[in-house]
Amino acid sequence: MPHLALLGGAPVRSKSFPKWPALRPEQLSALQAAWESGVWGVRSPHVAEFEKRFAALQQAQFGLATCNATEGLWVALKACGIQAGDEVIIPPYTFIATATAILRANAVPVFVDIDADTYNLDPQQIAAAITPRTKAIMPVHIAGQPADLDAMLALARAHGLSLIEDAAQAHGAEWRGRRVGAIGDLGVFSFQSSKNMSAGEGGALVTDSEVLFAKAFSYHNCGRLPQGAWYEHRVLGSNLRMTAWSAAILLAQFATLEQDMKLREHNADYLDQRLLEIPGIRPLVLHPKVTRHARHLYIWRYDSEAFDNLPRENFMAAVQAEGIPVYKGYAPLYREPLFALDAAEYPWLEGRNYHDLNLPVCEKACTEEAVWLAQSVLLGTESDMEDIVRAIAKVQQNIGEITASAEDNADLANEG
Repeated sequence: MPHLALLGGAPVRSKSFPKWPALRPEQLSALQAAWESGVWGVRSPHVAEFEKRFAALQQAQFGLATCNATEGLWVALKACGIQAGDEVIIPPYTFIATATAILRANAVPVFVDIDADTYNLDPQQIAAAITPRTKAIMPVHIAGQPADLDAMLALARAHGLSLIEDAAQAHGAEWRGRRVGAIGDLGVFSFQSSKNMSAGEGGALVTDSEVLFAKAFSYHNCGRLPQGAWYEHRVLGSNLRMTAWSAAILLAQFATLEQDMKLREHNADYLDQRLLEIPGIRPLVLHPKVTRHARHLYIWRYDSEAFDNLPRENFMAAVQAEGIPVYKGYAPLYREPLFALDAAEYPWLEGRNYHDLNLPVCEKACTEEAVWLAQSVLLGTESDMEDIVRAIAKVQQNIGEITASAEDNADLANEG
């Protein structure tokens, strides 16, 4: 009788992990209040209050709510003066919006490999990618862990570049005791369905620069000026404003944000300790200057050699069968079909062949190594975390069952 659920044994776990977004009564009350206000769009007091509170959360002087973070990144790029043909340095291990915001600003994404321990943009490789056309560095705080902002700020200032933080996954994260977002010139956050603060869709920019705030406001609000006339339009902006509904449901989440963060942190710390006891499982390393990790994702590195060279996809299938919702996450962005770009449509990209790129750390993470858990899993109990550990250990202890099953299937195929 097999032990592994993948082969017919009893799974470690049959119940589900916590659902996200969490449905809480205060959110419904907040939506009711937004409805009763009668101001659902422009000049909504709910949007204004959210901008003020979110900026304060991230220890920034100014906050600006947007319809989503994808557009927020475009707004940030334009506010920083990015123009056609300018180059922006980004990691390849991120969601597609990091790159498409640059393309939509008529600029050029320049991919630099990631650090093997943190999966964040590797600051040691940035300098070699800087050219006379480089105008910005845009690190991504992947999984909610801040990138090395000290190193990147030093590079940005030395070369006269803007530093834009893609903080889509990093609500409440801290670098050396300071909340991320306004450490660089601008920071952009997401409130999409999976995020640690969620309105289904939504985004926000934060900054300490009044000049950059005014420019961002204009690009997100039809080219208007913060104190300008209603029918006065200075730049080619768009209507990228947040609605009162999104702001209201986000405002309600400030009541539970801190307790949710602490629970994720506790459970992530527990997993870090317990998973290190299993050969071949290595959680991502916390950078010593990170004083708070937002824990939007829990990622570990899988070493197949400790599992009889079982490919990662087969390992994940075995763990999933035990009731643990793991997944592999990103592919290298430069491998996306999107980047087979037509030079007739994007002349500033002529001669740039993204598909010839091969950034080895990113390639290994995407094809062999990275295993993800969603942040909602970290809202469970310590017993739930122990089920994760038990499932992985069970797969390792019974790895021979998978090997034997594969050999049996191969023999049957040969006999056929």
